[in-house]
Amino acid sequence: MNQSLKEKLRQYQQRVESAIDVYIPSAQTRPVKLHEAMRYSMEAGGKRIRPVLILAASELFPSDASPEAAAVAIECLHTYTLIHDDLPSIDDSDLRRGRASCHTQFDEATAVLAGDALLTFAFQLLTRAYRDRPELACDLVADLSEASGSERLIGGQMEDVDNEGKPIDAEMLTFIHENKTGALLTAALTMGLRFCGPSEQQIEQITEVGYHMGMTFQIVDDILDATSSAEVMGKPVGNDDAAEKSTYVALHGIEGAHAEAKQHTERAIHAAKALGGNNTFLIELIEELGSRIH
Repeated sequence: MNQSLKEKLRQYQQRVESAIDVYIPSAQTRPVKLHEAMRYSMEAGGKRIRPVLILAASELFPSDASPEAAAVAIECLHTYTLIHDDLPSIDDSDLRRGRASCHTQFDEATAVLAGDALLTFAFQLLTRAYRDRPELACDLVADLSEASGSERLIGGQMEDVDNEGKPIDAEMLTFIHENKTGALLTAALTMGLRFCGPSEQQIEQITEVGYHMGMTFQIVDDILDATSSAEVMGKPVGNDDAAEKSTYVALHGIEGAHAEAKQHTERAIHAAKALGGNNTFLIELIEELGSRIH
């Protein structure tokens, strides 16, 4: 990662961390155990890719509203999916972002409720923060809710769970990845761009960026699950193989998966260049996500 990208990413991440501290209810809020669990999972760190994408997209063109609350909202929704993914009934993972997963640190019932609460709070926060900009608020809620609903994020997760141990084809694998992972990454970009008052064409262009970025992100995750270590990743690896999940590695092999990731990276960069604006950081981040090692 080049120094300018690293520094800009660090600045965005610091803005996200500060906003999380401001917007998430304190750990002393009643019921204390629930809010402790919400904060525990939200403050676990990570790259904050989705909220960073909101901040970066909001700066592609001039805007006059603060995107921080939207950035926290999407991280709330993402974190709820991680809490629920880690549950014994789904991935049964006891490690997340380098420390105990929520149900391991607290208990399973608290983890379920903390995830539920973060999901609900995401939309509560959007309506609270942007009530004076009703059109913007409506667009943000629409982008996030459509990306995370039964036909997109949750639908992709359902197909992923339902097809464990079954042979699936490239079409099914693409459906799982573009919805389970790609939908929320795309929403981050469209939500960020909403702050710039975009045209429909610009929304279409950034949606294309998000689609290909999301596919790259998941393919690289598949590669890392097959080749990396828990110490490097901060979470268990090899789970996909153990659960007999279909992945790009299982379907195409390591070399084929690398080729797919490279192709999607190139297409994401092409779409970002076509969109224009202050896109240097976005393009460099796409390149970095395509070549990350952890």
